[in-house]
Amino acid sequence: MTPIEKRNELLANKVIKSLNIRHIEGYYCATSADAIKKVLGLIPQGSSISWGGSMTIRDMGLTDALHKSGTYTLFDRDLAQSPEEAQVVYRKAFGADFYISSANAMSEQGDIVNIDGNGNRVAAIAWGPKKVIFVVGINKIAKDLDAAVKRARGTAAPINTVRLNRDTPCTLDGVCHDCHSANSICNQIHIIRNSYDNGRFCVVIVGEELGY
Repeated sequence: MTPIEKRNELLANKVIKSLNIRHIEGYYCATSADAIKKVLGLIPQGSSISWGGSMTIRDMGLTDALHKSGTYTLFDRDLAQSPEEAQVVYRKAFGADFYISSANAMSEQGDIVNIDGNGNRVAAIAWGPKKVIFVVGINKIAKDLDAAVKRARGTAAPINTVRLNRDTPCTLDGVCHDCHSANSICNQIHIIRNSYDNGRFCVVIVGEELGY
């Protein structure tokens, strides 16, 4: 094990202990391949599953693995042929057994931070699906809640506005302007600090840099 791998494992274990105090399950996987196996192992065959706009779960191959398994009912917005079809998928997500997401940032103390433009992702995270599984790269762990929010707004959001080709100030210079642009993707900021329903939230931390 390299020094970086050891540090990642130690940091993840610290965060997992904090998550457990908040009634949130936590697991550490050193690689994306291990994380895919873990997530598939957490979801019983025949379950219905949906997910948000996370690039993490797409880039690591998790969504492809879910499709290839052939054992789940999937509500996949990526297959929608129009904005209207996508809206139907968004609403089906609320009745899914599992909802899969990443996080824009996490604190070492276990706070989970997500920023949304439309609100469908944070709405489903907050309420609806029976269980929510977060897959989070080690690069998204920040020192504390303040640093996590700053990471979500100052790092993740500007990159996502470029990816989505949004006309916002941060698209031009990569810096958050705390704007009120009509094209802003920072319209809802959702912070999980605790789970009322013990075990509804599950976090799989991956010892790789994933997503933004």
